[in-house]
Amino acid sequence: MADWIILAAISLVSSGFALQWLMPRRPRRGDNFGLSAPASLLDAVFLFNGSRLISHSDIALSGFEAVNDWDDLRRLLQRDFPAFPETYETVRQQGNIVVSAMDCTVEREVRCEWIDGIVRVQLRDLTGITEPTRRDPNDPIRLAMDRAPYPVWLLNHANKVRWCNAAYVALARKARGQDTDLTQPMFPELTEDARPGKKTRVSIPVKDSSSKLWFDLTLVELDEGHLHYAVDVNAIVEAETAQRKFVQTMTKTFAQLSIGLAIFDRNRQLALFNPALIDLTALPPDFLSCRPNISSFFDRLRDQHMMPEPKNYRSWRRQMNDLLEAAEDGNYQETWSLPSGSVYSVSGRPHPDGAVAFLFEDITAEITLTRRFRSEMDLMQSILDKLADAVAVFADDGTLAFTNYAYQLLWGDSDEVGFEPATVLDVTRQWQSRCQANPILGDIRDFVEMRNNRAEWSSDLYKRDGTRLLCTVSPIQNGATIVRFTIEHARGETPDMLQITA
Repeated sequence: MADWIILAAISLVSSGFALQWLMPRRPRRGDNFGLSAPASLLDAVFLFNGSRLISHSDIALSGFEAVNDWDDLRRLLQRDFPAFPETYETVRQQGNIVVSAMDCTVEREVRCEWIDGIVRVQLRDLTGITEPTRRDPNDPIRLAMDRAPYPVWLLNHANKVRWCNAAYVALARKARGQDTDLTQPMFPELTEDARPGKKTRVSIPVKDSSSKLWFDLTLVELDEGHLHYAVDVNAIVEAETAQRKFVQTMTKTFAQLSIGLAIFDRNRQLALFNPALIDLTALPPDFLSCRPNISSFFDRLRDQHMMPEPKNYRSWRRQMNDLLEAAEDGNYQETWSLPSGSVYSVSGRPHPDGAVAFLFEDITAEITLTRRFRSEMDLMQSILDKLADAVAVFADDGTLAFTNYAYQLLWGDSDEVGFEPATVLDVTRQWQSRCQANPILGDIRDFVEMRNNRAEWSSDLYKRDGTRLLCTVSPIQNGATIVRFTIEHARGETPDMLQITA
């Protein structure tokens, strides 16, 4: 029995010396060499001989009691420390490895050390440890990445997140909840077209919400995988969406217009057009959809005979330059008479940000109607000019609308026959100056200004030279009035014998 007691004592002493030999070569924190340190729940130590666990400290963390080998420990640590070595051979080759927590907001790390064939793994809580002790020489770079305002993360070749900064962690918890697995990529996998250094716009959904968050991703290739940078572009996307909705609204509005619209941006490329432009210009939709520049646009109009034919190409180019400059000033306004007989009103207007808009309106019907009206007026005027009686027509507002040639001879007007801006008061005063006193001139003024109970009436009027006139006042449609002067000849006289004098 004594021999067994002596042998047990020797074994305990030998074990103590062995454990002391296996501890890291740093100032000791007690005689237990860190295997049973009670300072922190995370300050746990594991000793491995190869992949087999041979000893560990007093563990209070849930789940670590079941650790039997290297794979068990790696499986438990992989979520928070994805860079933990896959095998102990990595530690043997590198000697010492420090693995930081992927969530940089958590003050934790795992230290792996190779000590004469034994691997020592320690889980450290860095809270309260001074900066020089807890950081490695590359820490300023890590610190800068952690405090970057935009998400930064490292994706390994197995498409797992090995490291991320604080902005990424905050975004992941906002988008997927507080208990999200940070090793699972939050952003969609980029396509093969995503080249290193090239920005790719992607979106991520937000948990329990229909909204999306938009980012521009930039990828950098590394030996360990791919380093990603994400820049928040939600404000840009919202502005682009608002602009697109505005353009769509404007496009729907313009689609209802019968006026053709062509808007060229600051680069003088076609940015917007409506269906009426296609109908009016006969330009192919595919040509307009390719956003031609302003020169190509008007060249195509010229080829389609949809604008006046220039005398020569050089003058045509000068005309186009003048057209653009006038449109930029808002002064371009022309009427195009096309070879087909159609007539277009074309105007150019400046738009914000250096854009220029051209409006094309088919005014053929208006021009035709105006020409027909003028033709009919000319016909009516020629008929009135053939009458022997002097005729004056007053509009409903009391202005003199038109007269005939006999009227010009009778009253001595030398102005061109046609529209006169004179009022009935002006005209009757002119008559009064050449006639003997007669109250019917006041009656004529009152009749022209009347609106109801108007009936035709007649009365004699004598000019100062004794010429007797039969004045007939007749109402016509739309409130207008016609005043007719007939020269009454003396007995035995004929019209050929009478000379009208002023």
